Amino acid sequence: MSDVSDVIPNAVKILVAGGFGVGKTTMVAAVSEIAPLSTEELLTEAGVGVDDLAGIENKRTTTVALDFGRITISPELILYLFGTPGQGRFWFMWDELAFGCLGAVVLADTRRLDTCFPSIDFFERRGLPFVIAVNCFDGADRYDLEEVRDALDVGPDVPIALCDARDRDSAKEVLVTLVEYVLRSQPMARATM
Repeated sequence: MSDVSDVIPNAVKILVAGGFGVGKTTMVAAVSEIAPLSTEELLTEAGVGVDDLAGIENKRTTTVALDFGRITISPELILYLFGTPGQGRFWFMWDELAFGCLGAVVLADTRRLDTCFPSIDFFERRGLPFVIAVNCFDGADRYDLEEVRDALDVGPDVPIALCDARDRDSAKEVLVTLVEYVLRSQPMARATM
């Protein structure tokens, strides 16, 4: 008879993607059971004229490589979360980050909805399942989810949910939505989990 300490868990990789300043680092930190690894650095003059701060003028830091967090679902299953950098000049890392991932959360900010198009395009081109999580920023206008779907031009099969990236339970609900979507749309994923 083996005990729990003999179990080698399945590791499942999930990406948290989206544009610059949409809350990826915040979401990974909110839901991770460990102190998340973050590669946040102060914004510098190098980004002036390159990084669009419209709508996020008070942002002072940015992810320059990745964010990393972990959630233990059971002794047999661990989720590893990788937050992608949001700025275009760091997108070259996305292919490496996406290698072997089960699926992704695309965070969207309705004040700057266009910033999530590169993430959506990236996952659609690679055939990776994703869900869209509309991060409900304080003071931002609220839209019907079907309005968001139309604005993003994603099909009816792509789940869209509202969330607060700062709230652990809200972030967990988004991850549950992603895992359920992957299991429905890609039956082979059940073998991984």
